Amino acid sequence: MTVKPGSKSSSNSSESSIPTGGALVQIENLSKVFQEGEMQRTVLNQVNLTFEPGEFVVLLGHSGSGKSTLLNLISGIDQPSSGIVKVNGVSVTELDERSRTLLRRDQIGFVFQFFNLIPTLTVLENVTLPQELAGRSSQFAQQSAMKLLEQVELADRKDTFPDKLSGGQQQRVAIARALAHSPLLVLADEPTGNLDEETGQRVLEILLDLVRATNKTLVMATHNPDIARRADRVLRVQDGQLIPAIVPSDLAA
Repeated sequence: MTVKPGSKSSSNSSESSIPTGGALVQIENLSKVFQEGEMQRTVLNQVNLTFEPGEFVVLLGHSGSGKSTLLNLISGIDQPSSGIVKVNGVSVTELDERSRTLLRRDQIGFVFQFFNLIPTLTVLENVTLPQELAGRSSQFAQQSAMKLLEQVELADRKDTFPDKLSGGQQQRVAIARALAHSPLLVLADEPTGNLDEETGQRVLEILLDLVRATNKTLVMATHNPDIARRADRVLRVQDGQLIPAIVPSDLAA
């Protein structure tokens, strides 16, 4: 049976529906197995966890540990081998492809390591696009996009194309784009991994300030223990499991 998420109206409301209680993300017995030739590789094995509204959670682990895979499963970009993922009460794993796309459009924002801006669109156009796809008016989309660009200190570059920006500036545009449609959940995959330390720290501060101010849930995949120390909760992805990292030694590189 196909379960469709609630469609978003074309009104000028800038907020998604906030959960009235309980976890924003629920993961039950989630497994992902990849077929590699004649071998099977289990990346995630019977994972159970929840992410709460307004929580900043870091997924810590080495390259290939399954961090990005988990983000892709939460968002419905990929499908699990078994198990259930629910976002804001909607079972992502029961949705068809179109419904998963609509869920991402309405309720999830993404920040990637390599920015993924559309090179043929200006900074302003990149940030307004998610809102226009969600059915908001052009005027409303531009007004809210400009507010976000001011917050990431790039309002003066609104007519610039991405290839004229530095890496840090492109990532700040990507953050504005990720938050433009006011998602409940923001997924960040190594968002500072392609930046120098100083620039990465500044980008991280901007991202955290914005999600904290609007009570977004932020789930970030990283291998950087310095970022992990800023989180509300840290989970180490290891041998197909998510293990709570509590003491400083757990955060060793």
